[in-house]
Amino acid sequence: MRRFLRSGHDPTRERLKRDLFQFNKTVEHGFPHQPSALGYSPSLRILAIGTRSGAVKLYGAPGVEFMGLHRENNAVMQIHFLPGQCQLITLLDDNSLHLWSLKVKGGVSELHEDECFTLRGPPGAAPSATQITVVLPHSSRELLYLGTESGNVFVVQLPAFHTLEDQTISSEAVLQRLPEEARHRRVFEMVEALQEHPRDPSQILIGYSRGLIVIWDLQDRRVLCHVLSSQQLENASWQRDGRLIVSCHSDGSYCQWPVSADSQQPEPLRSCVPYGPFPCKAITKVFWLTTKQGLPFTVFQGGMPRASYGDRHCISVVHNGQQTAFDFTSRVIDFTVLIEADPAAAFDEPYALVVLAEEELVVIDLKAAGWPSVQPPYLASLHCSAITCSHHVSNIPLKLWERVITAGSRQNTHFSTMEWPIDGGTSLAPAPPQRDLLLTGHEDGTVRFWDASGVCLRLLYRLGTAQVFDTDTDPNDNLNPQGEEDWPPLRKVGSFDPYSDDPRLGIQKIFLCKYSGYLAVAGTAGQVLVLELNDEAAEQAVEQVEADLLQDQEGYRWKGHERLCARSGPVHFEPGFQPFVLVQCQPPAVVTSLALHSEWRLVAFGTSHGFGLFDHQQRRQVFVKCTLHPSDQLALEGPLSRVKSLKKSLRQSFRRIRRSRVSNRKRRPAGLMGEAPESSTRAERAGLQNMELAPVQRKIEARSAEDSFTGFVRTLYFADTYLRDSSRHCPSLWAGTNGGTVYAFSLRVPPADRRMDEPVRAEQVKEIQLMHRAPVVGILVLDGHSVPLPEPLEVAHDLSKSPDMQGSHQLLVVSEEQFKVFTLPKVSAKLKLKLTALEGSRVRRVSVAHFSSCRAEDYGEHHLAVLTNLGDVQVVSLPLLKPQVRYSCIRREDVSGIASCVFTKYGQGFYLISPSEFERFSLSTKWLIEPRCLVDPAETKNHSQPRNSSGTKRASGQARNSGSQSDGEERRPGLVMEHALLNDERVLKEIQSTLEGDHGSYGDRRSQRSTAGYSLSNGGAE
Repeated sequence: MRRFLRSGHDPTRERLKRDLFQFNKTVEHGFPHQPSALGYSPSLRILAIGTRSGAVKLYGAPGVEFMGLHRENNAVMQIHFLPGQCQLITLLDDNSLHLWSLKVKGGVSELHEDECFTLRGPPGAAPSATQITVVLPHSSRELLYLGTESGNVFVVQLPAFHTLEDQTISSEAVLQRLPEEARHRRVFEMVEALQEHPRDPSQILIGYSRGLIVIWDLQDRRVLCHVLSSQQLENASWQRDGRLIVSCHSDGSYCQWPVSADSQQPEPLRSCVPYGPFPCKAITKVFWLTTKQGLPFTVFQGGMPRASYGDRHCISVVHNGQQTAFDFTSRVIDFTVLIEADPAAAFDEPYALVVLAEEELVVIDLKAAGWPSVQPPYLASLHCSAITCSHHVSNIPLKLWERVITAGSRQNTHFSTMEWPIDGGTSLAPAPPQRDLLLTGHEDGTVRFWDASGVCLRLLYRLGTAQVFDTDTDPNDNLNPQGEEDWPPLRKVGSFDPYSDDPRLGIQKIFLCKYSGYLAVAGTAGQVLVLELNDEAAEQAVEQVEADLLQDQEGYRWKGHERLCARSGPVHFEPGFQPFVLVQCQPPAVVTSLALHSEWRLVAFGTSHGFGLFDHQQRRQVFVKCTLHPSDQLALEGPLSRVKSLKKSLRQSFRRIRRSRVSNRKRRPAGLMGEAPESSTRAERAGLQNMELAPVQRKIEARSAEDSFTGFVRTLYFADTYLRDSSRHCPSLWAGTNGGTVYAFSLRVPPADRRMDEPVRAEQVKEIQLMHRAPVVGILVLDGHSVPLPEPLEVAHDLSKSPDMQGSHQLLVVSEEQFKVFTLPKVSAKLKLKLTALEGSRVRRVSVAHFSSCRAEDYGEHHLAVLTNLGDVQVVSLPLLKPQVRYSCIRREDVSGIASCVFTKYGQGFYLISPSEFERFSLSTKWLIEPRCLVDPAETKNHSQPRNSSGTKRASGQARNSGSQSDGEERRPGLVMEHALLNDERVLKEIQSTLEGDHGSYGDRRSQRSTAGYSLSNGGAE
């Protein structure tokens, strides 16, 4: 009975837990998924982006961020700021209008939705009668003009959204006020353009799709001027002084029209088809902007020759005889030109072009020669090539940080030197407490280094590995502009390039030593590169070593992809991380685990066939170990054979169900459970009422040794500990597999003076087989004080205390189903926590994190941060393995989000909420990186040139998943998979486990992400 009792409630511990743990989702890094609308406030200098999921995101100076979410998950079609105010209007695809405000609360600005409104027509009217196509906020700040599909313009009063029916501008009223010769054909249909006169707020421009443009007098309700084009109208705008109108049309032309009080139809001053004479696509938007030099800027979207370039997404800029068609790799959503904000200024003086494409934001400097791009400090296109893995490194030394930044700055010489022009708002957030790096591996073989210290995720450096191999890719293909004689004058801009010519280049594991500058990266085709940071360019050959993981096996044949062919001879490398050795695994399967020990100069790697150890100082292989089970032919089929493996996985799932039912029948007792005497039963029941019972543990079914991918190496770990006996400690390598096996090798590393003369020797000393054969996802050694062993070189740099080597060490093995502590060197079980038996969940990510108290500066504890397949994050104490807190973090259906999660060393985490966005969360009360900023409506900016500002804030009226959650928050029930063919929950979980990518496939490259902390999982963060 005693083992069912739970320890009593400790008020002191509960208070301490409140000081240590708190869950918050703090900020979203990257580019918004599926953007659908763009808005810009010249007075506030703030940019707004709407998405198809109903989110509204505002950006100002670097770090100034706000996020709001509509109650309805409808797409945002248009965003308009009210002139000179901290308010904006959004139009959704359900025809509803929403008013948002930036309000100051508690010293910081927050984004709130104030009102919503849907334009209603008279009873029986067609939906098109009130379907809004154009929104015009009037400079009076009180009126909203709404153009509709029916040709009517409705007027709504703000902020109450009161419709002023007597001010409606109907198409019939406009038709009656046109000259007789202009009424001879149907000139109306939907309203395509609404623009207020730049000098006279009593006049507005109304453009109709059939080509009619009228200047309407709001006071006298009459037509002051009209023009009628022979082509369908796409858009129209004023010139700054109000004397000219520029219109663009469906045939790829744009026209300039004079504005006169004459009732006669004026002729266009200029009509141009920029890319004629052959048929062209429509120009959908045009700007005609004046300068002091007298030569205007013409900026327009579309208009490309239909036959040859109809599939291009282009925005063209024409000025002073120079014309460039900026070619984007994704669809252009919208664009705007940043100009002189003072309405009284005589000239526009454009200085930047801001383009929102479907996959990135691009800003182009219109002041510099050649119109270069401006490097964005935020809204980075994380998915310029698909992210395949990530790795976080905390507290980077200043020297390494500066060297990485220097190497990255040499890659950015093609960017403009203009300061970021979108610089509204003021940051109130404190400076980041330390320097953090987030490394992302990509499908095209690149590794990107991001500054993850604060709210903005900023690209520091880009490492390419493709030049090591013979491929058909040329990294400069997309950067070379066309020659001067080419027409149209296309120029590729932006960084988004989702196409990889060879998916074998994909990066699967990353491990960086922040003290030595060594970096190890491993890829899809079994390639492991070891790199060293070099401040100078070099031309050197990369030494190649082959590691045959099946050397002692016979009868196996690899059916997957071929290895990459490495280049022979010297290769030119730019300053930065330069590879000096390549280890090629055979068979060339996906590398599933990676560990680097820079002090011993060793790198360990694992695949679905086994693991090996390589001495990168002597450039020699130490050993390889095959972990392949004789019945595991599936591991040799490779990722291109995953379709076949699904059938086998389903078959094995049903076999498990069958075995489970048989074992249940065998364990069922012969007698009935209710045959005990009634008196003793009543006594036991009375005693139980006075106790708190521990949860009843469910039975865990043991997995068969014949299950597929049992030899899949999940984690690798280096440790200096007691392995052979309790009198001597020695270097060791630990490996955990998908079949629940842990291998321990003792290593003999020669002293420094004989390091190059004597080889590193390894000998297998231990082999642990977990009873239920659950996959091993983490291994950790605790010293005599039950503290995790420090990282390599951490003690040498005086950044950590020396480990206690006097007391007995402990080994922690984390499987998907339980945590288990063993004593060393005997490897006898000491205690365990059965996570699956208690909660039915399985461990997906685990890392050691240090949690500091928010009250006591010098107090902190080491614990395990755990992510389960249900999307929960938990904190488990060390070394007693007691659950501390649990929060619901990721939807259980979001398999890719769970697979992409990476923890940091100080209780934070990142996971992908879309292919282009990381969600940042924190489990710590002290380490909380979140935006805090202020936008003051009284301080509107009326200057045209960009300036510097260190801003930071993100407040949200209806922020998605914002705020802390209480321990044990109730989770919404959800399916394990959305499209399952079977209803049995156990079968569904097995299918999910298979498809999550535990077997290293092309399709599920995010299955084995690196985790943070003390290298619990391979590729763990520093």
